[in-house]
Amino acid sequence: MHIKKQRLLTPGPTPLYPPALHAMMASDIHHRTEDFRKAYRSCLADLKEVLHTSHDVLLFAASGTGAMDATVSNLFSKGDKVIVGSAGKFGERWAEMARAYGLDANVVSVPYGQVVRPGQLEEALAREPATKGVFVQASETSTGAAHDVQAMGRVVAKTGAIFVVDAITGLGTMPLNIDGWGLDVLIGGSQKAFMIPPGLALLSISPKAWRLSETSTLPHYYFDLKKEKKSGEAGESSWTPATSLILALAESLRYIKQLGMEQLVENAQLLAHATRAAVVAMGLELFSPGSPAASATAVKAPRGMDSGVIIKEFRNRFGAIIADGQGTMKGQIFRIAHLGYFDFADLFGVVAGLEIILKANGFPVTYGTGVAAVEQVYEQAAVKPQPVHA
Repeated sequence: MHIKKQRLLTPGPTPLYPPALHAMMASDIHHRTEDFRKAYRSCLADLKEVLHTSHDVLLFAASGTGAMDATVSNLFSKGDKVIVGSAGKFGERWAEMARAYGLDANVVSVPYGQVVRPGQLEEALAREPATKGVFVQASETSTGAAHDVQAMGRVVAKTGAIFVVDAITGLGTMPLNIDGWGLDVLIGGSQKAFMIPPGLALLSISPKAWRLSETSTLPHYYFDLKKEKKSGEAGESSWTPATSLILALAESLRYIKQLGMEQLVENAQLLAHATRAAVVAMGLELFSPGSPAASATAVKAPRGMDSGVIIKEFRNRFGAIIADGQGTMKGQIFRIAHLGYFDFADLFGVVAGLEIILKANGFPVTYGTGVAAVEQVYEQAAVKPQPVHA
């Protein structure tokens, strides 16, 4: 076929919300003017609203990893004991970061495709009551698995440790009650469910976490939480901000407020449910069936087929970009995302394309099997019976 529209079907970056993209064209604005301060204050206030939190919310011109780095360098000291729940590539990032700053990291790890159980954290905390922080991913996107953040929060709240949650792909795809569940630091990124390009990191921080910052002795400069809080209260960022992304975020947040964060989460969860139903109907196997995430569905490649073949076929045939496995899972799984500006029409096309790709590469699949499974989920969720008129 001659025309191929590029489609981002990865768990980040994700498809852009068009009005947010248009808002970026107004970025010839100076960041030390009242016009920009108004936009910046609006973003901070709207973030608190959509996150349903009373905690402070801070923004940085960085990827989500920048907010992870800021958390470690601002709240801990060299030698502090911390626990890292690691279930994939991003859990490993927490461990690497903690060790880079000289923290004493106890890594509670499980095989890829599984999740760290709250009981495992409870046991680790009991063994080391001096633990100052617990780090985990809400959604481990590398494997398509989701942690039970609520139960983990209850465990950590009984101790003096703070609970730090990387929710970069969890936000907008799963319920996250920041204040109610004891999520002392929650981290997000712009290029996920917020539907704008990469380049903004955010974090919410609780009073319990702020208290820990008073004893931290690790060096930091650009990522300075106290400085950023003070600047934010004045309607500014501490350093030159990503002006275009702030304007885009303001527009995206207006859309999320109109839609409702609960509905954004429900959208992702319905698409994930439909995707799982489709791939199972086609005879494929889910990689994380026990605790599947709604941010992305990880699927095992058919026996004897490298998942890279499926990735390449999506790009070459349909101009669509899906994600391969990461780390040791490269070539073994492929991942289809559902977070942010995705809808059922997107999913119909993805699943139909997957059927074509599988059949073209020798995997026995009956056309329409996966699409029918998606249609059934859609029908149950959205098709209302029409009244019968005499």
